[in-house]
Amino acid sequence: MTRQEHRSRLRRAGLSTGAALTVVAAVAGAAPGAGAASQSTPGTPKLKLIAASNSVTLDRWDEGVFLDLGTYLTVDGAPFEFKVTRKSYKDPIVAKQILRDGTTTKTKKLPAGMVKDFTGLSGFLNVTIKNAAGEVVTKSKGTYCPNNAAGRIRPDAPATAHYPESCSTNPWTLGSVWGVENGWASNTSTVDYDKPVDLPAGEYTADVSVAKKYRDLFGIPDDRPTIKVTVRQNDDEGGGGVGVAPQRSSAQHGAGHGSGHGAPSAQAAGGAAHHYGPRGADAPTPGALSHALQDRGTASHLGDGRGHTDGSRVAPALKPNAKRPTGRAGVPADVPKPDLRSLPAWDIAITDGEDGDVPGKDYLAFSANVWNAGPAPLVVDGFRSPGKDLMDSYQYFYDADGKQVGYKPSGTMEWDPRKGHEHWHFTDFASYRLLSADQTEEVRSGKEAFCLANTDAIDYTVKNANWHPFNTDLSTACGEQNSISVREVLDVGSGDTYTQYRPGQSFDITGLPNGTYYIQVIANPEKRLQETNLDNNVALRKVILGGTPGARTVQVPPHDLIDAP
Repeated sequence: MTRQEHRSRLRRAGLSTGAALTVVAAVAGAAPGAGAASQSTPGTPKLKLIAASNSVTLDRWDEGVFLDLGTYLTVDGAPFEFKVTRKSYKDPIVAKQILRDGTTTKTKKLPAGMVKDFTGLSGFLNVTIKNAAGEVVTKSKGTYCPNNAAGRIRPDAPATAHYPESCSTNPWTLGSVWGVENGWASNTSTVDYDKPVDLPAGEYTADVSVAKKYRDLFGIPDDRPTIKVTVRQNDDEGGGGVGVAPQRSSAQHGAGHGSGHGAPSAQAAGGAAHHYGPRGADAPTPGALSHALQDRGTASHLGDGRGHTDGSRVAPALKPNAKRPTGRAGVPADVPKPDLRSLPAWDIAITDGEDGDVPGKDYLAFSANVWNAGPAPLVVDGFRSPGKDLMDSYQYFYDADGKQVGYKPSGTMEWDPRKGHEHWHFTDFASYRLLSADQTEEVRSGKEAFCLANTDAIDYTVKNANWHPFNTDLSTACGEQNSISVREVLDVGSGDTYTQYRPGQSFDITGLPNGTYYIQVIANPEKRLQETNLDNNVALRKVILGGTPGARTVQVPPHDLIDAP
């Protein structure tokens, strides 16, 4: 089982527990709203910390233990909602609570510094773990993402939740919406797959509480659930059962394109022939990539009320058109179009090459993202002639009601057979260049083809942002080698991250003099795609190369307020 599968399994377990909270509330009376919903102030949610179970059993993997304790924050009387934004990378993050009473919408700005990034409410949860002798063995302060796995706490609560299903960890996120529906509860545990807890097999007790600053701010009672924790050693290897230790895979699609976690060995990846750089070909820098990329399937969308962004918009179906478009190609002047924007490179490192690279050379590897600021999704279909290795691609356009009103040829799609890809790439989506210190000379070029997927939530506050994009990983949209047609979609508000651990995602810097350079990320380089704005398609990131051949170094200065090397 891959780490992504393990993460998905944990998340599914969280959803199942959440769904059972109605029973917990009804039997134990632990959650508000077991009967009719009540509230003291219109528009202000009543919050309570509960534990879904008095005991949990957790597996200890090679990495350690992932502390999903099954504690939830219940929400009753009104939604628990936030809008989190920053004007630019030069400006701090501003978080506002949205208060709705059915007729009016008010906002309450959170104190400066309480929200440090877009992963959630930092320092929200205090967790203390004691061993069987009552000795404290570990303490932690967890970030709470309101968009975590959730479920209803009473039967008359809304049947579906329209808020996004995760919080973004992409360093370049510009806007997020967090929320828990009225009558729902969301998991307060943040399972950080880069920071497992080192707990030997045995019996423990977990004491959990909400930090005082949040209790005071939101009026949360000082409840302190205690959970018995049994840690068992998991020694299984392979097999795919529930007790199978997570394996790393070079073809995982979790956080961006190719996001295996941990530091894999050749054996774990399935053979010594697989080549890894010094940090592992499938091991992104811890914390550098989004954990938002689960296989989430489809979701229902509720209509938006006053003050909402259009989170209910759904992209056209991912099923490709059965036939090539006919008739005269054209795009009405006033039809909504996407707006592709490049983000600065990050997760930058020196490697000795990945699959397909030349051993013994020095490479500058990086992650890059192009996102869609809307107001329309980017929809590209590819059509293949029998026996051909290329597909002809077309961009499609839709009116405000979702009716197709035009199309335009947009280049080609090609089959990429390299390990870690093995899907159809749209060839005119983005390109990379390494520029000289004065940004006038192109030192290296890396034209890249992409399979489009909504891997990262970059700004869910823009007009028509889709909070539930369907194709969040490559398996949903990129086709098979024998496909006759493919549809690839980049939805409004989402971006597509390619990590440095994909073949070709690097510059060969062997023999390149030390000094200052700029990584340039270009969206829509040939301008074949129709957009609302072509002036925001280029992003730069400064890097400083040093060291000696075989031992090169790279320094990455902060970009405005963003220190994400």
